[in-house]
Amino acid sequence: MAVALIVPARKENRVVVENDVPMKTRDGKTLYADIVRPDLPGRFPVLLSRTPYGKAGSTDPNGPNTFFARYGYVSITQDCRGRFASEGEYDTIFQESADGYDAVEWAARLPWSNGRVGTTGQSYLGLTQYLIACNDPMPPSLQVMAPVSASSDYHQSWIYHTGGASLWGWLVPYAIFKGRDTLRRAGRDDLIERVLGYLDGEYSMIRRTPFGFNFTTPVTTEWFSHLPISDWGDLLAETAPYFADHIAHADDGEYWYRANVNRHAETVTTPMLHVTSWYDVFAEGGPNAYRSVKANSRFDQARNGQRLIIGPWGHLLPYSVPSTRGAGEADFGPEALIDLNQTLLRWFDHWLKDIDNGIMDEPPVTVFTLGENRWQQLADWPPPAMRPVRWFLHSNGSANSLHGDGSLSTVPPGGDETGQDQFTYDPEDPVPSLGGANLIIDMGVRDQRPVEERRDVLVFTSDPMERPLEITGPVSVELWASSSAVDTDFTAKLVDVHPDGYAMNLLDGIIRARYRDSASDPELMEPGRPYQFTIDLWNISNVFLPGHRIRLEISSSNFPRFDRNLNTGAAFGEGTSGPVAQQTVFHTAERPSAVVLPVIPR
Repeated sequence: MAVALIVPARKENRVVVENDVPMKTRDGKTLYADIVRPDLPGRFPVLLSRTPYGKAGSTDPNGPNTFFARYGYVSITQDCRGRFASEGEYDTIFQESADGYDAVEWAARLPWSNGRVGTTGQSYLGLTQYLIACNDPMPPSLQVMAPVSASSDYHQSWIYHTGGASLWGWLVPYAIFKGRDTLRRAGRDDLIERVLGYLDGEYSMIRRTPFGFNFTTPVTTEWFSHLPISDWGDLLAETAPYFADHIAHADDGEYWYRANVNRHAETVTTPMLHVTSWYDVFAEGGPNAYRSVKANSRFDQARNGQRLIIGPWGHLLPYSVPSTRGAGEADFGPEALIDLNQTLLRWFDHWLKDIDNGIMDEPPVTVFTLGENRWQQLADWPPPAMRPVRWFLHSNGSANSLHGDGSLSTVPPGGDETGQDQFTYDPEDPVPSLGGANLIIDMGVRDQRPVEERRDVLVFTSDPMERPLEITGPVSVELWASSSAVDTDFTAKLVDVHPDGYAMNLLDGIIRARYRDSASDPELMEPGRPYQFTIDLWNISNVFLPGHRIRLEISSSNFPRFDRNLNTGAAFGEGTSGPVAQQTVFHTAERPSAVVLPVIPR
């Protein structure tokens, strides 16, 4: 398996730790870093990470920084501006472009540095890498990057999601998690207990600990349902001053473009190893950045130097040693285990030490295929062999069923088919989230049958597979629908139904109707008029084994993963209630709704 290749035995060096090493930004702020470096004379390549979570643990003898230092790298972790030891005011996301540029050039000039710099890190530490790539020009000393589990478009999978709804399930808890340091720095320790109390309730979503809280036992609590959402801008004014601004910029546009790697791909100069996973909340990041840089960069080394790994885990899990075997209720077997540090070491050795270890001779894309639970290497993403196949929605029974219990097939609706399914969406009773590509709330694989029993969830299922059907690539839903509301949401979920009935979620997505044609130029609907909506479910690699069935769920909510649409057409964050919406899904010859699957011929 490519991602588990072990580096040949090499001498491990003793290391030295340097704490609180200062750096001046271009506007005069001092940022501080901890450094682990080889206990040897000479100069070495640098691996830079930048974190908002505090650099204190970065010198752990068993951590990745020490691992890389033992193999001849200067490993640096810097506190971001306005975080922990570093000076300045914290403005999440956007500050990281300029500060990241300055940090790279500072690292190149350190007395232990040979001037060759790479970046590494996961989650927000991946964000700080992608934001460096939004500089034009990029820092000249930066030679390679390895962002893990990070978004490449912070309107598509950080604050909001592809389709326009907000990622409500994690925004407030995450703002409070980071805000504790903001309050401490401002001398407002008195507010810390208050903001932690915002998350308490009859069913506390987050386990309280002596150190604050952690995200190990997510259970829905009543704060998710608080309206109007804009109140959180006031409640978190001191904890997360940027929060209200993010709510005010629900439309995509120039505000977000500056944090969109894909829009800056033309000027990206560096090879990147993108690592993500199917059940990661930011799973759009790696594949989209890989594709956009490879297609659009002006620099040969960047175009030819993009690599992509997609595993079967949830967020934060690839760096576990060993990594997890699955996500949620799923165990994908021993093949799912990797040692990511060893893979990254090969990557950095090639680009920063000129070691011919064969990594660039291998296929550029490595993905874990669910169902058969195996890794496969691909020539590109999406796979060149992929062909989009539409599986059309059909009704079972009457032409106007009150509850979807339909079928899926590759046969389009006939001219005599007048099928349509109706359901009621009540913002006061949304469909509960059950697993998926989440963070903080319940993540990974869960049996979807409890939500499929609801009358506001339409269910369309194929016949059992007679032979294995592999889908590897992007998945979307072409949905013809109408609503009694001027604005509403439509959601979709792709499910692998096992022979025993277990309904394993693969992907889910949403479209906010006002954004059906443009993420930046919203337009309300005419009630009762049919429209075609495209729901982007992102990417997957899965084999539907013999006896398994393909299932598509259609509804109008997936809460609290996504915020509830109140059906009024009001701006995001406004409103305390909304009308019930009557939804109609069409599947006729003139309006053929379908899920588009990326089939790999066998």
